[in-house]
Amino acid sequence: MAREPKLTTGEKAKVAWYVARMAKRGLADDRLTGGRVHQRDLERKVERVIEQARTREEQRDAKKNRRK
Repeated sequence: MAREPKLTTGEKAKVAWYVARMAKRGLADDRLTGGRVHQRDLERKVERVIEQARTREEQRDAKKNRRK
């Protein structure tokens, strides 16, 4: 399992926004029709933000190691 990167304030805000939208969609689903609300698009957006943070940290670590 990959370690979780440290998120910037902006990234934390984006993730919080997407999670809130997922919760809102979940509440809007009436569950009588078999749970037809799809949240995969928001899940992908959260994954993308985390992956960008991970890439940023890897680049920072590589740059730090080159200086030594």
